This record gives sequence, structure tokens and C-alpha cells, in this order.
Amino acid sequence: MELIGLANYALFMGIFIGIYALLALGLNIQWGFAGLFNAGIAGFFAVGAYTSAILTSPYAEGRLGGFEMPFFVGWAGAMVAAGLIAWPIGKICLRFRSDYLAIATIGVAEIIRLVVKSEETLTNSARGITNIPRPFGDLPYVQSQAAYLSIVLLCLGLCYFLVQRQFNAPWGRMMRAIRDNELAARAMGKNIEGRRLEAFMFGAALMGLGGALFAHFNRSITPEAIDPMVATFLVWIMLILGGQGNNKGAILGAAVVWIIWSMSEIATDQLPAEYAIKAKYIRLFLIGLMLQLVLRFRPEGILPEPTRGESRPAQVSAQEKD
Repeated sequence: MELIGLANYALFMGIFIGIYALLALGLNIQWGFAGLFNAGIAGFFAVGAYTSAILTSPYAEGRLGGFEMPFFVGWAGAMVAAGLIAWPIGKICLRFRSDYLAIATIGVAEIIRLVVKSEETLTNSARGITNIPRPFGDLPYVQSQAAYLSIVLLCLGLCYFLVQRQFNAPWGRMMRAIRDNELAARAMGKNIEGRRLEAFMFGAALMGLGGALFAHFNRSITPEAIDPMVATFLVWIMLILGGQGNNKGAILGAAVVWIIWSMSEIATDQLPAEYAIKAKYIRLFLIGLMLQLVLRFRPEGILPEPTRGESRPAQVSAQEKD
């Protein structure tokens, strides 16, 4: 029984690592590729989660929903909705730079969170949406967890493949050129505003997919699930630790941070009850300490951004030499 419990926890942790890796990939598109400081990840996470919940959940009195569509339709709708929400936000906010953009996106995420918390018809307010179908949810518990992990890893692998292709393509090189030297890119005739908006929307779509995967895994979504501490700043720590501008680094950072986040909770739960609650703050301390050490001794992250030659396939480099 103990082995089964460990296997269940490993599957649970693997699912969350995959979901957070998607969020980190989306942030890497925005920050690692385009240099856009998005501090409102929780907002796009919420849009994706609630959109998929509305599309796939059964009918409930007093709120929008009851469409009972297949889960893949809900996930596609989550990506589209998050991307569409990102469009007007990007048109307004991307003119700002650095800390001003961060403040603007935090404000937008808080607006979304307050709407989610108070809107009765759309999101069922603080009660949230329940009875969200989970793929393979009718299987026995362990098999259901394993099947859902396979789906999450499939989504992550597909997204990684597509994002990596864009990273190696002219679009990715152009985005990094805009990030590193906007004046030079503008002098070459590049549409700076349009390209930044594309990166912002693409990253938001992946964040929406992460939110949808989270909602279907838990079979419910409530405003507590979109806490900025867990849905925004933890993702930033993952990307910084793993290596901004490196898709593999984003996934590695998600795995390392979530393992520390989860294992520290297990350790603190072993303490007496009067100390266990206070000891949970050790999780924040460990994550913060790890971030400080990385910024001090390896600011580029565990896996730094590849150089121009390393980011492209070998055959492309050989053609250029010819």
C-alpha cells in the first residue's frame, strides 16, 4: 500500500510539473524571446481554466454552461480565449516597458481575478465550477492518474516541439533581435509592435492551456486556484532558475521548483501540529534562497540561452558556411 501511495504521489507531481512547464514555456515566449515582462500569468491561467470549464461542464442552474463538449474542444477554446483576451491587453499595455508593463499586467490579472470571484452567471463567483469532466476519469484511480499524465506530457511535448521550431525559425531570431536591440530591428523595417503582440498572444495561449489542464485534473476551478503567488510568481522563479530564453531550461526549472515545493510540504507535515503550520513558510524561504543563489552565482540559469549557432540545426549552419 505504501508503494501505491508513493506511485500516486509521483503521478500527481508529474502532472503538476507538466502543467507548470506549459506555463513556463508560455512565459519564455513572452520574456525569453520578446523581453515582455508579464506579471499577470494568473489572469490568462484563469481565462483558460474557466473557458474550458464552461464549454465542457454539465448544465447547472444559474450560470452559463451545460454545453458538455469534449475535453479537447474545451482545451482548444481555452487557448483561443486566452489569446483573444491577450490581444486588447497587448494593444494597450505593450507600449509600456519593463516595470511599467509589469504593473499594468498585474492590474489586468487582478481585474480578471475579481471578475471571476464576483461574477455569478459566468463563473459561479466564489463557489467556482465543479463537475468538470476529466479524460479517463472513469478508470481506477492509479490508471486514471497515469492516463492523465500521459495526456499532459503529450500536450507538453507537442507545445515544446512547436515552440522550439519557432525558436530556431526566422521568427524566433527576429524576436531575439527585437529584444536585444529594438532600434536596430526597427531600422531594418521590422514591425516591432506587431511581433511583440504575436509573442504576447502565443504565450498567453499556452498559459490558457495550462489553466484548462489544471481545471480538468482537479474536476473543478475556484478563485483560490488562481492565487498570484502560485500561478504567477512561482512560474517566474521556474523560468529564471531553469534559464530564460531556453525552452529546455523552462521545463527543467518547472520540475526542480515544483519538486522542492512539494517535498518541503511533505517534510513540514511530519512535524508536530503546532509547528507544522508555521513551518510551511519554509517552502517560501527555500524557493527564495534558491533563487538568490542562482541570481548570485549563475544569473543565466541552469541551462542558459543557446547562442545563435547552437540554437539552429547543424545542417543550417553547414549551408551558411557554404
